[in-house]
Amino acid sequence: MDSKTFAKNFKIWQPIVGLAIILFLVWFGLHLGSKASKLSFGLLAGFSLGYTLTRSRFGFAGGIKRVYVRGEGSLTKALLIAFGTATIIYGVIQWTAYNKGAVPAYLAKAGEAIIPGTQNVFMTNIGTMLGGFVFGIGMIIAGGCASGTLADFGEGEGHALIAFPLFVLGTIPGHYLRAVIDRNPIGKVGIRGYLPEYVGYLGAGVITIGLLVILYGFTKKYENTRKAEGTYLDPKSDYLDFEKPLTDEMESNPFGWNLYHKVFVQRWNFITGAMILSIISGCIMIFTNKAWGVTSAFTKLGVWFVGLFGVKFSDESFKSIYKALDHGILSDAGVILDIGIVFGAFVAFLMAGRFKISLSFNKTNAFLFALGGLLMGFGSRLAKGCNIGALYSSLPNFSFSGWAFMLAISLGAVAGLRLFAKGKSSLVPPRHRDPRDFQ
Repeated sequence: MDSKTFAKNFKIWQPIVGLAIILFLVWFGLHLGSKASKLSFGLLAGFSLGYTLTRSRFGFAGGIKRVYVRGEGSLTKALLIAFGTATIIYGVIQWTAYNKGAVPAYLAKAGEAIIPGTQNVFMTNIGTMLGGFVFGIGMIIAGGCASGTLADFGEGEGHALIAFPLFVLGTIPGHYLRAVIDRNPIGKVGIRGYLPEYVGYLGAGVITIGLLVILYGFTKKYENTRKAEGTYLDPKSDYLDFEKPLTDEMESNPFGWNLYHKVFVQRWNFITGAMILSIISGCIMIFTNKAWGVTSAFTKLGVWFVGLFGVKFSDESFKSIYKALDHGILSDAGVILDIGIVFGAFVAFLMAGRFKISLSFNKTNAFLFALGGLLMGFGSRLAKGCNIGALYSSLPNFSFSGWAFMLAISLGAVAGLRLFAKGKSSLVPPRHRDPRDFQ
C-alpha cells in the first residue's frame, strides 16, 4: 500500500476521538492521583501495556497457538525473550531488596520488608496444575489470554466482548475452590520453591535463563521440522496490508502520511513488544513493590458486580476482597491498571484509524467464547494467576510455580487446539499440513 491509498482509506475522525480520550485519561489520572499516586500510576502503566499489546499484536495465547497451527515460533521466541529480559530486571530488583534486609513474602513477619515479586511465589499443588490446564483450554476457545482479552475488548473484538464478563464471573468460584484446596490436606501436597533460597540470585538467574535458552532451541528445532514438511508460514504472512511499511515510505516529504503511518499504524514486531512489556513490568515492580497482575482485580470486579444484586460471600477467603472494596471499586490499583489496558488498546486502534466493532460469528461461536471466558476465569484463580500473574510475573521471579503453570497452560492450550479445531470454533483453525492450505 502506498501513502495515497492509505490516506484515501484513513478514517480521520478516529484519531480525533483518540486524542479526546487521551485528554480525558489525563484528567482522570490527575483525579486519581489526588487520592493515591498508585492509582494514577496504574492507569498510566495499564494504558502503556494495552497500547503495546495492540501495536505489536503480542499475546501469550498466540505463543502456543501460532507455533502449533502455523509452524512458526516468532511469538513463542519473543515470549521467551520477554521472560529472559524480565528475569534480569526482576533479579536486579530482588537482589537489591534482599541486600537491604527484605525477605520473601511467604516468610515475612509483621513489619518486615518484602522482596518485590515474591508475592507471586505460589504453592504449586493440584490447584496450580488443574487451574493452568483449564485456563489453557479457555484461552484458546475464547481467543486470547487474560491480558489479551482486555486488549481485544478495547479493540472492539466481539469474542472478547462476550468472553470478558464471563471471565470476570468465573474468577469467583475459582477463587473459592483454591481457598478450599489450600486449607485442606490435599493443598499441602506440593512445593513452594524459590530458586534464590537454594542457589542465590546469580545462580537463579543463570538457571532460569539457561532453561529459557533450551526452550528457545526446541522452538527453533520445531520450526525446522515444520519447514521440512512444508507446513511453515512466514512470520509476517498474517500482517494486514496497512500494517506493513508503506511502499513509498522513502518519499522526499518526511512529514506526510508516511511519518504518521510509521508512528501510529505500522505494526511493531514481537521482539519490540516483548522488550517494552518487560520494561513496563519492571517499572510496575519498582513503583508498587509488586509484580504485574490481572485476574486478582477481576475477582474484585466480579464480587463488586454481584454485590450490586445483594449477593455476598461469607467464606473467609473473600474477607480481603471486601476490605479492598471498602473505598469503592475504583480505589483498587489493579482494577485501574486493567481499565488502562482496555483504553490503551482502544486508543491504539483509534490512532491507526482501524477501530470497529467486530461481531462476525454465529451462536455456536458465541457460546464457545462465553465458555472460554468462564474457563479462563475459573482456571486463573484456581491456579492463583493467569498468563501474567502465574507465569510472566512468577517464572522470572524465580518461582517453581511459574514453570509448573507453563507446563499446565501449554498442555491445556494444545488440548483446546485439538478439541475445538476443524470448524468447531472460528478462532481455532486446524493445524496446517498441506502447503496449499496457506494460499
